[in-house]
Amino acid sequence: MKKQVLISGASFAGLTLAYWLNKFGYGVTVVELGKDLRTAGSPIDVRGDALNVAIEMGIYNQIKANEFIHTDEIVGADDQTLARFAINSLPEYLGDIEIHRGDLVKIIYESIPKNEVEIVFGNSISKLTQHDDRVEVSFEKGESNAYDYVFGADGTHSTVRRLVFGPENDFKKFLGVYFAFAAADHIQTGRPKSTGIVYRELGKQAVIFQFKDAANAILVFRAPKLDWHYRDRERPKQILREYFAGNSNWKLPEILEAMLKANDLYFDEACQIQMPTWTKGRVALIGDAAYAPSFFTGMGTSLAMQGATLLAKELHANEDHQIAFKKYNEGFRPFVESVHARVDSSLRVQLPETLEELQASFEAWTNQQE
Repeated sequence: MKKQVLISGASFAGLTLAYWLNKFGYGVTVVELGKDLRTAGSPIDVRGDALNVAIEMGIYNQIKANEFIHTDEIVGADDQTLARFAINSLPEYLGDIEIHRGDLVKIIYESIPKNEVEIVFGNSISKLTQHDDRVEVSFEKGESNAYDYVFGADGTHSTVRRLVFGPENDFKKFLGVYFAFAAADHIQTGRPKSTGIVYRELGKQAVIFQFKDAANAILVFRAPKLDWHYRDRERPKQILREYFAGNSNWKLPEILEAMLKANDLYFDEACQIQMPTWTKGRVALIGDAAYAPSFFTGMGTSLAMQGATLLAKELHANEDHQIAFKKYNEGFRPFVESVHARVDSSLRVQLPETLEELQASFEAWTNQQE
């Protein structure tokens, strides 16, 4: 009889794990809070061993075919171009693939046989009770059920992590940064499509990513810990006003206006999730729920795909889940910690705090043109 597993979260980590566990003969159910796949968002990167995962899953060619090739510009306060470069051609990015977030989610989703894997949208876990031989799960909607294992792939603000491991603040390292995303299709940049435009000043960064027939605006800024909750829809707009109102540099007034009017504004704090263990009993965490590195590292998606694959393979290779979980914790941790360690240098480049750091940031990109 197949072992039954429940995966909370239908993004890169959850869908990758669903693919592998189904392949290895498990009965797989995925529950996702959203009403559909979350396909919005700016382009993301698939790097290093995550590309090998894609090859093993048979989706590398699809990912490569949807690669997002673009030019980036650093601009000044008066919209003058200070530096222009193609990030895909830089030595440190050679071989990596940048792709629209929605394209990658769809590619992984379509690789999963829907007649074998049950994917439930518009629902979430409300209670978990562990026993020696099973995990009993209650849902916000519908009847309770029991599973052999439960996997939390439900992001930085993971419900599974909170229910099983404890409060989010016990594992969250705040990076002193907040960010906001919103659609900005109407903002005229004067640049060709598939151009990313970046404006920086001390402690602040504004970006417009143009791709396909759309554009996203991003505001990023350093700040002390602020009073807000990630489910609050109005407080983030008040915060954005406090930090950006009255700043007439570059496109900041237009970006701020777009965010204040947006119905789908995404606002959050930049953080890392750091845990002493990603497993407890018959429950395991993967992706951002376990080890969110922050978008400043550019490695969130790759960690999600790699971690999910490693965990699935360890479960396949070891009948005893405790051994599999131990190997997952020990085997993946050195790489996760090395990725986490990259964040400080990235922050100095993207959100310089001194004039010297701002000049160094500009020079770093200028040198790429030579």
